[in-house]
Amino acid sequence: MSVKKVVRMGDPVLLSAAEPVVKFNTRALSRLVNNLLDTMAKHDGAGLAAPQIGVGLQVVVFGLAANPRYPEEESIPMTVLVNPRIEPLSDQVEDGWEGCLSVPGLRGLVSRYTYIRYSGFDQFGGKIEREVRGFHARVVQHECDHLDGVLYPQRMTNMRAFGFEDELERAVEAEEVDKKE
Repeated sequence: MSVKKVVRMGDPVLLSAAEPVVKFNTRALSRLVNNLLDTMAKHDGAGLAAPQIGVGLQVVVFGLAANPRYPEEESIPMTVLVNPRIEPLSDQVEDGWEGCLSVPGLRGLVSRYTYIRYSGFDQFGGKIEREVRGFHARVVQHECDHLDGVLYPQRMTNMRAFGFEDELERAVEAEEVDKKE
């Protein structure tokens, strides 16, 4: 279909709760899904939510094979998830670095559940339900937050662990050099 402009932090659509999809297997929903997939691929994203391209519907896409933005992460099957629900299956949480196409160039340390069940539908109305851990669980939680008008910096508890990617990388490299000396 086409690559859409990714709206950035500050745009009101990112702060609003998205509406549920009521009709499946439509031309409009198919076009939205294709636009999300094309846009996510263009930006080497692991996921993208409809509000990030200015559409206030409960639709997210995610998946990861070989990706230069996440070279160490395990693969995630390409998924279209409509009207998602998330249920934590453990109280265990883990801090992890996150970025977002709507918050370009920045990263932050965010605490997320490590083991979840997510459910919803594909674009045709077929039921989806999976139990996942690790990076897969993190990506789903991050994308579904967009549907509630939440960006990852709002989940952060330590703003000292928030910064521009290149500055954070330099700080980590400098710390590694200090440890070797």
